This record gives sequence, structure tokens and C-alpha cells, in this order.
Amino acid sequence: MPYTPALLVIDIQNATVAMAHRACGTVDAIAGLSERARAAGVPVVTVRQRGEGMVPGTEGWRVVPELAPREGEPVVDKTTPDSFLGTALDEILQALGVTEVIVTGFATEVCVDTTARQALSRGYDLVVVADGHTTSRRGEADADGLVPAERSIAHCNAVYRMIGWPGRRIRVRAAADVELRPA
Repeated sequence: MPYTPALLVIDIQNATVAMAHRACGTVDAIAGLSERARAAGVPVVTVRQRGEGMVPGTEGWRVVPELAPREGEPVVDKTTPDSFLGTALDEILQALGVTEVIVTGFATEVCVDTTARQALSRGYDLVVVADGHTTSRRGEADADGLVPAERSIAHCNAVYRMIGWPGRRIRVRAAADVELRPA
């Protein structure tokens, strides 16, 4: 089967970026990768969260300007951490002939991780963009028991470097090192 990637940009919306750890660096990494993907003919799929504080049409719900989808690009709206659940994402990827998803977005340990694992379960190879996902800002002594953001991001990257999934290719790459080839 030929290698056909697609870039997923998950929940990089104004409300999430406002609370994100290293927001500017993450948005910049994804924006650069998005431009490279478009230039290589690789589809860019934008995923938007809907729900509390993320009401369609509001400023918080809008995708940040640097990553706004281009005309004709697929956009998927979701209501759960799983970008596939109850959405047309799988159908969109299948129609594009995609064999590998390149995952970026917010939040590392919720929507990014859930979508990455679902992609593997649905038969896609996976690239986790090491500097292209982030989570909420938090301190060393987070009241909710969450680990600091940098540790959460590092943990996710380490898991995907070690995880095995029969029949799937899994890689973790910095945005600048993601290989893009036209379909």
C-alpha cells in the first residue's frame, strides 16, 4: 500500500491556546509543518472541539489565525477527546487514501493521546509531532494532581517511542524532522 500521510491539527483554538503551555512555540511548530504539508500536497485536517466554553461561532471556539483551515480543507467538529468518535474523520481520511496520520494539537494527555491511539486501532500508521502538541499550564504542585506540562509532554513522546502496535509504524519526530512526501 502506498504511503499517504495527512496532518491532523487538533483543538488549536483560541480558548485552548489561551491556557496552553508554550503556546507560541507549539503553534509555530504546527504552522511551519502545515505549510510544508500543503506544499508537499499532504492534506491538513483541522479538528475543532465543541462544548462548554467552546461554542461554535464564538471567539474561543475559533481556530487560531496561524492555523485557520484553508478553503477546501477538511474540518471536523467533535464533542469528545476522540477525534474519530461521532465524526466523519475516518471517512475523510479513507476518501483521501490516507495510510498515516501526523498528530498535533491540544491537549497532550487527552485529545492528542486519545486520537493517536484511535488512529492506530483504525489501521493508520502514526507520527506524533514531539514539539507539536501541548497541554494546559500548571505548576509543580498542581492541585488536581496533574504532572507539570513539560513532564506530560515528555511522557507522551516517550510512550509513543516505546509503544508497539502490531502491523503499525509509529514514530515521534520534531516538526522540522517530519518527512512529507506527496501522495
